Amino acid sequence: MMIKPNALLFDFDGVIVHSFKVHSAAWHTAFQHVFGSALPQLPHEAYAGKSPRLIAALFCEVAGDKQKANMLLDAKKTFLDESTVAPELLPGVHEIQKFAVTHKIPYGIASNANRQFIKKSIAQLQIQFELYYGYEDYTNPKPDPEPYVKLAQRLGIAPSQFQNTWVFEDSLVGISAAKKAHMFPVGILTQYSEQQLKDAGAVLVFPTLKEAYLALERAYATDK
Repeated sequence: MMIKPNALLFDFDGVIVHSFKVHSAAWHTAFQHVFGSALPQLPHEAYAGKSPRLIAALFCEVAGDKQKANMLLDAKKTFLDESTVAPELLPGVHEIQKFAVTHKIPYGIASNANRQFIKKSIAQLQIQFELYYGYEDYTNPKPDPEPYVKLAQRLGIAPSQFQNTWVFEDSLVGISAAKKAHMFPVGILTQYSEQQLKDAGAVLVFPTLKEAYLALERAYATDK
């Protein structure tokens, strides 16, 4: 029997939206601005799901100047804030939001992305998220459990109830954070395979939130 959630916690990039092009453009522009050269090519696994602070430090290390990490991060944030391009909304977001409201399930976002970017994207895409956290809101970003612990507690979920708190994640870093928080990790197949997500700790895996929503609908319908 499927565990019914007492809260729905969402990552942002790769779960709610697909924003790789938007972030990539901002990083390329920022790197060119700070270093006067093209952004180095790195394996996707090197930065997937990580905090922008860590990504900036990684790019600067490759460029041979670790001292410019904060400068690069600030430049990236500036160019991201100035961008008028909205990320792509992924399937199932409106449906799962409506489901949560109908069944009085609290929900929110805990992301390693920039908080202002999340806020702007929510407005651009007209999706209903009143509670959302970005990397500026944590001392320790994912894979540390702090982001999801902080969000769950803000939603009124006690640590003793975390095992029934669903966390939707597309990255191995995020799945690890949910697992460390002793929550219920649910993988979304945006960038990793089902086996990779399950090996990281995902209990359930769905292509998108749409399939997750349909599974929840079926589970609740059988109890009527």
